[in-house]
Amino acid sequence: MPNVVKPSDSSALFDLTGQVAIVTGASSGFGVRFCEVLSNAGANVVMAARREDRLAALAARLPNSLPIRCDVTDDEQLRRLVDESIDRFGKVDILVNNAGTSDSPVKAEDEDPALFRAVVDVNLNACFVLSALVAKPMIERGEGGSIINIASIHSIVGSPSIHQAAYVASKAGLTGLTRDLAAQWARHRIRVNAIAPGYFETELTHDLFVGDTAEGGQRYIERGALMRRPGNEGELDGVLLLLASSASSYITGETIAVDGGWTAK
Repeated sequence: MPNVVKPSDSSALFDLTGQVAIVTGASSGFGVRFCEVLSNAGANVVMAARREDRLAALAARLPNSLPIRCDVTDDEQLRRLVDESIDRFGKVDILVNNAGTSDSPVKAEDEDPALFRAVVDVNLNACFVLSALVAKPMIERGEGGSIINIASIHSIVGSPSIHQAAYVASKAGLTGLTRDLAAQWARHRIRVNAIAPGYFETELTHDLFVGDTAEGGQRYIERGALMRRPGNEGELDGVLLLLASSASSYITGETIAVDGGWTAK
């Protein structure tokens, strides 16, 4: 007789009580929202970013949180981030590699190679370094974990109108890194997945939503997304909780687009 698996208690499926999560880029945009969502689901949240004042304000609102100033391009600061997280909470269960930057708008033929390298360092290299630092204690503890990389629809399709070769290349590299780390660490019960958001209003996309370029930005998004609108605040909450929790216990190596149908065409 096959094993009979009873339906899960849906109220507990996304419960993160007692889990410890690190979120980079936590001082603005997606990062702030991710910290709030994970905290509301019961997780202890380590919030990492360079802007200490914003981290302090967020920590004041979230129980069981720890703000740590961190430049993700500095390997030693990443090492300290993991060490301090474990010193405070005893472990790390979830990592959200959210910190990111862009080279937009600059045409590739005019781009300074130093800018290209700097964007790749934040969007790709730092994600590798921090993931490896987090995975080692996860492997030693033997209880698995979840690493969530924040990619982009432009890890799947190009961005000809926006001119951001470094951003596109680094995010495409991040989805490749996601697959390979998933393959390496699956036997340790560490799941590695990516979220590929479409266009949401954040600091990186500010010019598409505000000021003289807003009308053109809106038309660009309406043409690109089948749903003819940008994403709204909260529309990444569900996929974040899915990948952070045991609800995704059999999902690894995947990139999930949340883009209003942009990449479906």
